[in-house]
Amino acid sequence: MSPRSFSNSPAHFPSLSMASIVRQAMSVLALALPCAVAAQVCTVASVHDGDTMRLQCPLQKKSIPVRLERIDAPEIGQASGVSSRDFLRALCPVGAPARLLRRGKDRYGRTLGDVDCGHGSVQETMLRHGYAWVYPKFNAERALVDLQGEAKAERRGLWALPAPVAPWTYRKRGSL
Repeated sequence: MSPRSFSNSPAHFPSLSMASIVRQAMSVLALALPCAVAAQVCTVASVHDGDTMRLQCPLQKKSIPVRLERIDAPEIGQASGVSSRDFLRALCPVGAPARLLRRGKDRYGRTLGDVDCGHGSVQETMLRHGYAWVYPKFNAERALVDLQGEAKAERRGLWALPAPVAPWTYRKRGSL
């Protein structure tokens, strides 16, 4: 088709409703701007362990399970598991507002995300105080590795143990 044979006349475009145009524009934006997702303010419903909680978010009937991205905390049955969970519960008590930035879903269907319960990044705080490991399989951020290194050097939290075992090693051993 030559440029002269193309026209912007309405005959070349099907009749579209405004709702249809808006839906199409939103679809294009969703694909084009995946990083432009805004954080959502939810409410803490429960804290399961040191890296998993449930949040009640607006317009959702049920609370959603949220896995804190980029960190891995000790399992409940593992040394420091209960103290890690209790530290997260103190950071994000039930009923507290929690700012959630969704990053996708994990293989169990939990929302992966960054959370802030009013004191900055929960993940950074967990690492700074020695209640979680950087999850090397899912993190390449030097700043988080440095926070973990500081906690380890100061023997904070789980780093006070004589031989802390990473949660992924604990799970691999079948120690659950």
